[in-house]
This record gives sequence, structure tokens and C-alpha cells, in this order.
Amino acid sequence: METVRAVCPGIRVTGPNPVNAGPKGTMHDIWGPIRTVHRGWAADPEVRFNAAAGGALTALGVFLIDSGKVEAVLHVRASTENPMLTDAQISTTADEVISGAQSRYGPAAPLVHVRRLLDEGKRFAVIAKPCDIAAIRNLGRIDSRVSNQIPYCLTNFCGGLPSSLTAKKIAKYHGLEPNEVSLFRFRGNGWPGPLHVEDKRGASYDLTYLQAWDRDKPWTYDLQFRCKICPDAIGELSDVACPDAWIMKDGKPLFEEAPGANVLVARTERGEALVAEAAAAGAIELAPYDIDEFDAMHVNHLPRKLGLAARLAGVRFGGAPTPEFRNYRALRTMITAGFRQTMDSFLGTRRRVRSGANQEPLT
Repeated sequence: METVRAVCPGIRVTGPNPVNAGPKGTMHDIWGPIRTVHRGWAADPEVRFNAAAGGALTALGVFLIDSGKVEAVLHVRASTENPMLTDAQISTTADEVISGAQSRYGPAAPLVHVRRLLDEGKRFAVIAKPCDIAAIRNLGRIDSRVSNQIPYCLTNFCGGLPSSLTAKKIAKYHGLEPNEVSLFRFRGNGWPGPLHVEDKRGASYDLTYLQAWDRDKPWTYDLQFRCKICPDAIGELSDVACPDAWIMKDGKPLFEEAPGANVLVARTERGEALVAEAAAAGAIELAPYDIDEFDAMHVNHLPRKLGLAARLAGVRFGGAPTPEFRNYRALRTMITAGFRQTMDSFLGTRRRVRSGANQEPLT
């Protein structure tokens, strides 16, 4: 139990050391440590098309295997038994890494194999959610093997974790029971790609990205409460974070189909070297990117960062156990948010906690 409490990111997360950004980088109040930043995508057009965005995470995973920098990549892929669910995957070949391309919007536990791989002496990379990367960093503080055996941690920008009920509701919308579904793809085969469902009779059903999350649908992006107070949905503790590099128009992101692209944010010295080496080897293609674009391109992450300190105070004064989140520039972001936004975040969170809205439903 002591180990669980020390490692679990639902209990404790310590943010990045400012020195991670290096002498030429930026320790941004909102976007964290940035050594280098590029727009980019997988050089392999098939990987780029199949992936949820530009395939940068997949391409980096393949490069790590092919170059011998790691023996395996730990990530997730759609379950082979129930395609609406997600399994942890240990990949030792490029094809296995590629099989895990595309986003999974739902519960996923990629770290279930970490202890086994450490015990086997494997050198491996982790591609996972930001909170999973936080768990790896926590583990590294109590297990000296982590720094040598897990040299690379890669992530995306996370919108939060919906429950498995969301996929079931989507299947039901198409008139399907879970046992009738043969393929469930949240994104990919284009950018952002359709939410694509196939049944065992061979019929298929598509919803565009905007249709899938439109408010008129009988499902919502039903985030667990921990996601709503997350200190780090943008992977500040990773070596490289790869969100979508949405096409912008009139200061807003478009979600129309286009060739996929990521932003590659190198956050550590290892991450900076990895991006440069993968580009030199022809695994990824890079283009310029200005970090000032983040505020509009990923505007949904701004209130999370600006309201973090106020939300944690709301949890505490609501009478609930409060996670310990450190090194996320709480005072500076609270000043940036201003008095009104800070109070709204505090009062809103306290109200939710007191009403029991911070507790997850059992069904």
C-alpha cells in the first residue's frame, strides 16, 4: 500500500524542474518546459493517415525500436476481444507499435506491465497518458531501475478520460449491442478521422469528429472528477508531448479533414535529442511552430491550468481528500487568471464536492 500511495498520480504529482527547459528553452507558465517545438508528422504516409493525428508518437515509437534505443515500447491498442475497450501492449517490432496507432477515448491501463518489464531487465519506452507518465516519474523516485530502463516517456495532450459507458452509448445509437461490434475506432484513417464502428455483419457507421461530440447526441464526454482537477493534461513530465496541430482559421481551430499533423514539444534533453535524431533518420518530418499559437489552438487547456490552485482549494474546503500537486506554478497562474476567474473556479468546485458530484457513479 505504501508503494501505491507513493506512485499513484491520483494522490501525488510533482511537476517538472524548471531546469528541464535548458538554457535556450522556455519554462512557460501555462505550457510548461519547452526546449524545442515543431509542427510535424510521420514521414511514412500510411502511418500518418492511419494515426489519430500526424502519427508522430507512432513514428517515434517505431524509430526507438528500429534504432535499438529500446527493446520494447509499452503503449495501448484496441482490445482484440472487445474492440470498444483498450488493452496494454508490449511492442518489440515496428508493426506492433503501428498496430497501436489511433486515439482511445476511454479507460486504459498501459502501466500494468511496467513491473514485469523492469524485473526482466528490459529497456523500454512508454507512450501513455500524461497521468501515466506522472506515475512513471513517481515510481522513479523509489525504484532506481526506472531512470536506466525507461529512458523515454512520450505522451499527448489529454482531454480527460471518459468512461466505458460512452462507447456503449455510441454503439447503441447505431442500434448495436456491445457483443455485435467488431471494430470501434474513435479517430484515425484521416485527420481527425471519423468515429467509425463496424458490426459483425459487415455494416459500418461513421460520425465526423464534430458530430461525435455534438451536444445533441445521447452521450457526453463523461469525465471522471480526477480529470477535472488534473494539474498536467499537457504532459509536462514527458520527454516529448505530441498534441494535434490543428489548422487555424480566424483564431479558432478547424476540425475539417486534412493531412494529419502534430505539435512535437520536446520537454527534456532526451526528448530534444530524440526529435532531432528521428528527423535526421527520416522517421518524422518537421516544420516551424510558434508556441504563441498554443493559447488559441488548445484553448480548452487554459482554464485547467489557470484554475488549478482554486479547484484544489475548492476540493479541500468542500471536505474531500485533496491530492498533492506541486511545482505547477500555482501562484503565477492564479495571478494570470485574476480574482473573478479564481473565485468562480473555487466556488464551483466546492459546490460540486459538497453535492457529491466528485464521486464516480457505480454503473
